[in-house]
Amino acid sequence: MKPEIIVSSRDLERLEALLFAPAARARGDLDALRDELERADVREPEDMPADVITMNSRARFCEENTGREYELTLAYPREADAAAGKVSVFTPAGAALLGLSANQSIDWATPDGKAIRLKVLEVTWQPEAAGQYDL
Repeated sequence: MKPEIIVSSRDLERLEALLFAPAARARGDLDALRDELERADVREPEDMPADVITMNSRARFCEENTGREYELTLAYPREADAAAGKVSVFTPAGAALLGLSANQSIDWATPDGKAIRLKVLEVTWQPEAAGQYDL
């Protein structure tokens, strides 16, 4: 069972625009993100809980099977930069993380087919909580 997720109306609007652009419309690898957006609880940016991963949020995670911890920023595709810890929402990991709250876990498959479980430990920075609604 997938955990409940919350997405801001602004993030939803921007992501849908990207997903319906001609370059992305036929991409089957983005179906997981489309599915996540369809099942999301959508809220106004001002009403987002501070512990939810929104676009441009930075969060600490733990791979539950290995205990490995790391911190990532959820980024739009054009701003993704693995070396800087910015994961694209268009990747399986990014799509899985969007809308999760602290202490929630999600299962996803790595590019090599390995199944892992990620747990959100903490949202260390969120644009909405910082009053930056246009990021």
